[in-house]
Amino acid sequence: MAQLQSLRDAPGTKREYETIFILRPDTPNDTIAQINARVRGVIDTMNGNLLKLDNWGKRKLAYEVQKQLKGVYLYWRYLGGSTLVEELERNLRMIDSVIRYYTVKVGVDVDPNARPSEVTDESFAAAATPGPDEEEIATGAAPRGFEDDEYGDEYADDFVAAPEARVDEAPKAVE
Repeated sequence: MAQLQSLRDAPGTKREYETIFILRPDTPNDTIAQINARVRGVIDTMNGNLLKLDNWGKRKLAYEVQKQLKGVYLYWRYLGGSTLVEELERNLRMIDSVIRYYTVKVGVDVDPNARPSEVTDESFAAAATPGPDEEEIATGAAPRGFEDDEYGDEYADDFVAAPEARVDEAPKAVE
């Protein structure tokens, strides 16, 4: 498929997009993997470059969408043209598990060679399994290790000070 390029774009460059789509909360992991493979196939077919893929897990929606109060959020960042976005959104409309999607243009005239992909085969496979529900994390019912996803367990105690180590002083009044 030949990709049409806007005359506004510099030759040899692409536009950067972010797409977030929400799946039904009861979507099984193998279905999430199939949806991810389909979206990646669309990006590859339309000569796009996948930069990043994240599974944000199951979260509470701001309002009820198609009788759902929660959803599994997937975040995609990629390079391509406007026809790529049209095709990707067309495919997302056809998938029954997708309840919402939103695409934002992040940048224009991005050199594809200057933006390496952060997606490996392991990270792509890991994106098919959402983490625990945010309510499970808040109540402590989540498996150990998810409450400190950025820093890991070895730094967990550094951020919690003992109650006797805290000093609460009122600010002094300036006269």
